Amino acid sequence: MSKQLRVYREGAKTEFDYQILWEEDFTKLADAVKPLNLTCGKICIVADDTVAGLYGEEVQKALESLNVTVDLYTFPAGESSKNLDTVKNLYAFLIEHHYTRKDILAALGGGVTGDLTGYAAATYLRGIDFIQIPTTLLAQVDSSVGGKTGVDFEQYKNMVGAFHQPRLVYMNLNTLKSLPDDQFASGMGEVLKSGLIRDARFYEWTINHMSEIQERIYPVLVKMVRKCCEIKAAVVESDPTEQGERALLNLGHTVGHAVEKLKNFELLHGQCVALGTIAAAYISFKRGYLSTEEFYEIRDMNVGFDLPIFFNGLENEAVLQTTKSDKKMDNGTIKFILLKKLGQAYIDKTVTDEEILEAIQFINGDMIEGE
Repeated sequence: MSKQLRVYREGAKTEFDYQILWEEDFTKLADAVKPLNLTCGKICIVADDTVAGLYGEEVQKALESLNVTVDLYTFPAGESSKNLDTVKNLYAFLIEHHYTRKDILAALGGGVTGDLTGYAAATYLRGIDFIQIPTTLLAQVDSSVGGKTGVDFEQYKNMVGAFHQPRLVYMNLNTLKSLPDDQFASGMGEVLKSGLIRDARFYEWTINHMSEIQERIYPVLVKMVRKCCEIKAAVVESDPTEQGERALLNLGHTVGHAVEKLKNFELLHGQCVALGTIAAAYISFKRGYLSTEEFYEIRDMNVGFDLPIFFNGLENEAVLQTTKSDKKMDNGTIKFILLKKLGQAYIDKTVTDEEILEAIQFINGDMIEGE
């Protein structure tokens, strides 16, 4: 199996063209950067304080072999740091250390780090290059690929952002071995989503390899991460700025983001996506697209991969109203992603408040306990 995947789109000119690389450590990172022919004198690694403690020094040494100055900028770990204040502090660091348009950023860590570093790169000096070095499952299978960058704004998820493609995505898949169980499970929320939107065979493969995935057997993880990247890359190449098909990647995100916001980010992103996917599958089931068996398999696979099947402590109506502040609204209508069948998602603008409310009620643990 090839250790790389090209992500590219050509129009009148090459819009973007970069490699995703899968490796077992960071020793080949400098060799991966060399072909980019960057003329930078400085590279700033951006990482949260947890990831910096694990891999910061190792990645810094690897990049210093390029004979450039390598800085390590750290910020407090967690979704609460994914905001404009953190980006502002990063801008200040780059200005004080005289970073120019030729210099680059390197996002080392999970989705929060990748998103905010990418946004800083898109906006510093009107845009500089950056590379992604994702260390979490969620970042490796989803957020590091495709050029969506952004930060949260006053609890509104990813409300400020830009499309800015990386120059390289370098994955050391052995970082998954040190990943906490809840972070690994969070990534599985996006893995299951990937199969459901585009590839039923991959979805079934994921289920059939549950024990190996949960045991983090390396060759199985390589196969899984690669397939997710292939799915994501195909969608991004056809619709890089979400004018149409790319919205399919938002399966589970409308209700998921609402729960994530109302729980003040106590639940991880992938956990909320998993809950939102059940809600979307419920509406698809009620419309007759999914069989009873298919719907309950989708729900029950969350249990198998240590993902939640209900939330507690929120009012159904509050969740519904919060979906309406989601950035995926289109002229006052929610672009809801439903499933025509396993492996075939589609955009639906006819989903009613009543349908959404019923789906929210289905995943509201307080309602279940009150029966």
